[in-house]
Amino acid sequence: MMAVNRQVTRHSYRVCTGLYRPLSCSSSVSMVQKVLVRPPQDVPGAEGQAAFFRAGIGGFFQERPMLKNPFLEDALLQGYLRRHLPSEAVYSDLRVFGERLVREVDGWGRECEVTPPRLVTYDPWGCRVDRIVTSPAWQRMKDLSAQEGLVAIGYERSYGEWSRVYQMCKLYLYSPSSGLYTCPLAMTDGAAKVIQSLGVSWPVADAFSRLTSRDPEHFWTSGQWMTERRGGSDVGNGTETVALPQSDGTYRLSGFKWFTSATDADMTLTLARVTDVDGQTTSGSRGLSMFYAAVRDEQGMVQGIEVQRLKDKLGTRQMPTAELLLDSLPAHRLSEEGRGVACIANMLTVTRIHNSVSAVAGMRRVLQLARDYATRRSTFGKLLRDHPLHMQTLARMEVETRGAFLLVMEVCRLIGREETGHASQLETHLLRLLTPVAKLYTGKQAVAVISEGLESFGGQGYIEDTGLPAMLRDAQSLLAAASLPSLSVAVRSVDSALSGLREFLQAAALTPPGFMELAARDLAYSLARIYMGALLIDHASWEGASHSDAYAALRWCEQDLCPVVSKAAIGCYNMKTPPLDAALVYEESTRD
Repeated sequence: MMAVNRQVTRHSYRVCTGLYRPLSCSSSVSMVQKVLVRPPQDVPGAEGQAAFFRAGIGGFFQERPMLKNPFLEDALLQGYLRRHLPSEAVYSDLRVFGERLVREVDGWGRECEVTPPRLVTYDPWGCRVDRIVTSPAWQRMKDLSAQEGLVAIGYERSYGEWSRVYQMCKLYLYSPSSGLYTCPLAMTDGAAKVIQSLGVSWPVADAFSRLTSRDPEHFWTSGQWMTERRGGSDVGNGTETVALPQSDGTYRLSGFKWFTSATDADMTLTLARVTDVDGQTTSGSRGLSMFYAAVRDEQGMVQGIEVQRLKDKLGTRQMPTAELLLDSLPAHRLSEEGRGVACIANMLTVTRIHNSVSAVAGMRRVLQLARDYATRRSTFGKLLRDHPLHMQTLARMEVETRGAFLLVMEVCRLIGREETGHASQLETHLLRLLTPVAKLYTGKQAVAVISEGLESFGGQGYIEDTGLPAMLRDAQSLLAAASLPSLSVAVRSVDSALSGLREFLQAAALTPPGFMELAARDLAYSLARIYMGALLIDHASWEGASHSDAYAALRWCEQDLCPVVSKAAIGCYNMKTPPLDAALVYEESTRD
C-alpha cells in the first residue's frame, strides 16, 4: 500500500488522512504494511492519537460463527443412522461430504447468492438467443450434484429400502450450502420418479439415464412447467397450453407458462391439452396430458421457447425463474391422454419430500451456527452459552428441529419401502398422509426456528380419509414400544392427544362440511405434532439413545399436541365465524 499523508494540528489533536491504492508485491510492502496497517492502540498515545481515526475503527471485532463439518456436528443424524443404517461406507461418505461442504461448497452457495442469473435476449448481431446466464458456481453445483450422486443414490438403490434415507440425509447436509441448487434437484428427482413409474422406454430412456447419472458431462436437470396465468395449484382449470399432434406421433406445444423454476434446466415435464382434428380441447383436469420436452436442440439453442422475462422474486434469487412463451415446442406425450394430473402425483410426493428436507436442514444449520456463536460472543460479562435464557431458547429450537427431522426421515423411510415393494397397505396410506403434512408443518417450523436463530446473533392440506386411522394406529404402536419410565410423561401426553383427536374426528363426522374446512389447517398441525411426539419417544426408547434424545421427547410433549381439539373447544370452527372473518378483513372506513 502507498499513502500520501498530511498532518494537521488543530486544538492539540493530530488529524491524519491518507489515500491508498494497491501496489504490486515488492520488498518494501512488508515495511509499509507495518507502518500503515498497524492497529491503533485503544488508549490515546503521547501525542493524543485516538483509537478511532482514518482506517482505524477500534480494536474489537466480534468473532464470527464458524461452520464446522455439519455431519460430525449433528448427533441426532449420526444416532439415527447408527440405529437404522449402520453402514461404514455411508458414514464415511457423509463425513467426507461434510468436509467438502465446509471447504468449498458453502462458498459456492454464497457466490450463487450474490451473482443472480440474468437474461440475454439477443446476441450482438441482433439474433434472438434467449440465453440465461448463471454464475460459474451454479454450474459447479450441477457438477457436484452428479459427482456426489445427490439424485442417483435414490435410483441406484445400493442400500435397498434405505437408499432414499441415505440420499435425503446427504441432501439434508447439502441444502443450506447449495445456493438453492436443491430446487432443480428436487424437480430432477421428481421427473425421474415420474418416468420410472411410467416405464423407462423411448423417448425418455436417454433422459432418465441423464437425470440419474453420476457423470457431470452426462447429467441433466429437469424443470416442471405447470403454472400458468389463470391457475397456480388449480392446474385443471388454469392450464391453457395446447398440444398439436404431428404426423410422426410427436406434438407441438403452444402456450404461456407463468412461473417456471430452474428455467436453465436441460428438459422439462409439462401439462397441455391435446387438440382434436377440429382444434378443440377438453376442459378441466380430464383434458390434461403430460409431456416431455428437451429444452435445447443439438446446437444448444432453445427450440420453440421465448423467455419473456426473469422473475424479480422476493427470495430464491439464486435460481432462474422465468415467464415462457411456448411457440411450437417439440414434445412427446408421456401419460395416457387426459391422465396428466394423475401422473404428477408421484412428482409431487418427491418434491414435497425435498421441500421438507430443505426446511429441516435450514433449521439444523442455523442451530449449528447459533451454538458455535454462543461460545464466542460475550455479553454482560459472560459467554452467551452461560446465559440460561439463551440456552433455553436454543434448547427449544433443538426440540423443534429434532421432531421435524424424525418426521421427515419417517417419510423418507416410507417412500423407500414403497419403491422397493416392501410397504404394507398401512405404510402406503401413511406415506400419502404424512408427505403433505410434513411439507406444511416443517415449512412453518422452519420460518419460526430460523427467525429465532437469526435473532440469536443479535443485530448481526389435504387429508386422506383412509390415512387418518392408519396414522393413529401407527402412532399408538410407536408408543406401545416405549417402556422407559423416564418417558412416561411424554407417552401420556401423546396418548391423551391421540384420544382427543379420535374423539374430535368422530364428532366432526356429524358436522356440516364447512366445519372441517375451517379446521383443516389445525388438524394438519395436530397430526404433525402428535406424530413427531411419537417418533421422538420411539427414537428415545432404542438401546443406543442418549439422555438428550429422551429430554427432547419430554420437551416436545410439553406443548399443546392437538391444537384442533383446543380450538374446537372454544368455538374457533363455529360456522358463524366465516362471514365475521370476511367482514373483519374487508371492513371499510365509515368516514365520508
